[in-house]
Amino acid sequence: MSSFHIVKLDLSGSFDDTSPVAKPLSNENATVTAKQVRSRVHRGGERFWRHADFAGLPPAAVSQALSRLAKRGELDRVRKGVYYRSRPTVLGKSRPSPDSIVTYGSKTLLHPAGITAANCLGFTTQDPARPEYASSASSAPRALAGAHVYTRRPRREGLSEREIAILELLRDRASTSDLGAEGTCARLLDMLGDPRTFARLTKAAVDEPPRVRAMLGAAGEQLGMDERLLGRLRASLNPLSRYDFGTLKCLQAAAHWQASR
Repeated sequence: MSSFHIVKLDLSGSFDDTSPVAKPLSNENATVTAKQVRSRVHRGGERFWRHADFAGLPPAAVSQALSRLAKRGELDRVRKGVYYRSRPTVLGKSRPSPDSIVTYGSKTLLHPAGITAANCLGFTTQDPARPEYASSASSAPRALAGAHVYTRRPRREGLSEREIAILELLRDRASTSDLGAEGTCARLLDMLGDPRTFARLTKAAVDEPPRVRAMLGAAGEQLGMDERLLGRLRASLNPLSRYDFGTLKCLQAAAHWQASR
């Protein structure tokens, strides 16, 4: 099964291929926008794209650029206003799975969870029999009867799908990783190495279970992250509690962050 990214679909802000244009675009603006859209699409790798992914650019020019990329075969139009950037394989172009198309078009915000999240992050090559997703909704969307959806998650606004997948991995104590303890810790630390990523996850972790904040703090201490961020995480923990780090107990600072033995 091809890998894919699940991202927020803002239906209220999307445009279809025939959206009306309030003001005619100059050829120069349309050309500049087309180059920006094409550049982002090619840098983004295999994933879905929709008009709302190009906020800040003229909507009509974005719509035109995506349609032209589809006509040239650089994108595949999978449904109205939704496109897919494939990758070459020995069997031809990759295709999005039916579940991913349904998920992407859902009005409920869905993101990878469980083994699906671990697969997206490169911790496993396994594809679950039933794809797993997370949602802030109180119930699973009916269109995903063939998937497992973990509901009532925090909204996690402002995070990328990759960052949300990291939070899901921490919720599972990295039990879905096939890399072994040392390999799992090494890969996680590599993903958290960007201070901006760590800062965003620290802010979002306020609404996550305490064990997530504890594991994030242990990783941040090992990476030498900003003491102010680490202080916020530590202050949010009950000093008398102990947390099961599971596979991530191999983090060097685990004991400093109340990991259970």
